[in-house]
Amino acid sequence: MAQCEQCGNDYSRAFQVTMDGQTHTFDSFECAITALAPTCPQCDARVIGHGVEKGDTVYCCAHCAEMDGVSGLNDSVS
Repeated sequence: MAQCEQCGNDYSRAFQVTMDGQTHTFDSFECAITALAPTCPQCDARVIGHGVEKGDTVYCCAHCAEMDGVSGLNDSVS
């Protein structure tokens, strides 16, 4: 069994995620998201989709980026 690095649970179906060259072990997607997904600086939502980026900042959507003073980002291309 492997121990989840987020919650500490020992679980036989734990899985690993490699991100930025580091390997992490989790027992659920919830723990992986909590540990690894960026948080939108405007609304504090976890960004588990594509999100939108300006520099090193990841927003959950263009609306939140605009609310933070960032212009010119779109959620999708038409």
